[in-house]
Amino acid sequence: MTTAQHKIGSGFGAKSTADDVLKGIDLTGRLAVVTGGYSGIGLETTRALTKAGARVVVPARRPDTAREAVAGIDGVELDEMDLGDLESVRGFADRFLASGRTVDLVIDSAGIMACPETRVGPGWEAQFATNHLGHFALVNRLWPAIAAGGARVVSVSSTGHHTSGIRWDDIQWSRGTDKYDKWEAYGQAKTANVLFAVHLDRLGADHGVRAFALHPGGILTPLQRHLATEEMVERGWIDEDGNMLHPELFKTPEQGAATQVWAATSPQLDGLGGVYLEDCDVAEPAPADGERVGVKEWAIDPEQAARLWKLSADLTGVDAFAG
Repeated sequence: MTTAQHKIGSGFGAKSTADDVLKGIDLTGRLAVVTGGYSGIGLETTRALTKAGARVVVPARRPDTAREAVAGIDGVELDEMDLGDLESVRGFADRFLASGRTVDLVIDSAGIMACPETRVGPGWEAQFATNHLGHFALVNRLWPAIAAGGARVVSVSSTGHHTSGIRWDDIQWSRGTDKYDKWEAYGQAKTANVLFAVHLDRLGADHGVRAFALHPGGILTPLQRHLATEEMVERGWIDEDGNMLHPELFKTPEQGAATQVWAATSPQLDGLGGVYLEDCDVAEPAPADGERVGVKEWAIDPEQAARLWKLSADLTGVDAFAG
């Protein structure tokens, strides 16, 4: 399979911050929708974009928590939305579209990781439903505003996609033939985030809309809320007192926000789309030795991307490109 997955020499890297990649970029008059824009790297994304002049709309599952988190940041607008509830997604999208505004940037930064087996909606596995299906429905419902703005859509994945492709025979872990594996379920959801960007870019390019997926890097944020301290100790992330063991292996939230901000705003990506990024550059294909860098072929396969799009449209009942 030929691929555009090759570094472009951006000049940025793993230690670059969101402010670094925005130097010289004026976002005055631009509007961004940032899911999860009030926590972890999402909050740093909101701060950086508003500092560069953008207005940022943050749909939040916990509006009171979000209000406290963004207090003092000018240019932020909050609304309520739960990605695990498609009626909530519909409500947010309808309210936004009723405002008559266009969207210039969409950053799908919200997500859950390695939670215990949980069911949402009509019994869907929560990580797939929240991380992928909720964002799929959101972007498709906001499509009139996204297309009008010729927006960039950024899907935040991770190296978790190396753990699992799409489990086509049992996506929702509903057959009971396999014991639920929270990390494999997370990996499937993160692969879905990449495949979503691949197919959205193919569909949206003629409308001036380009899509990207990315790994933000390893960052200790509230994303780890479902992990017991013992598990993080076992993985070598922290010691028993909660201290980070290898700071050199982790990014700060400001560094973690950089790749998604670069994806959403950098003129270096003009004319590109449908690719997976890491460390503020286009990623290379994953090496055969199993090292968790680059992008797995299963995550950028256009046939799987098209198949996932159709399945997601059938499940959510929304497809902006149908007909």
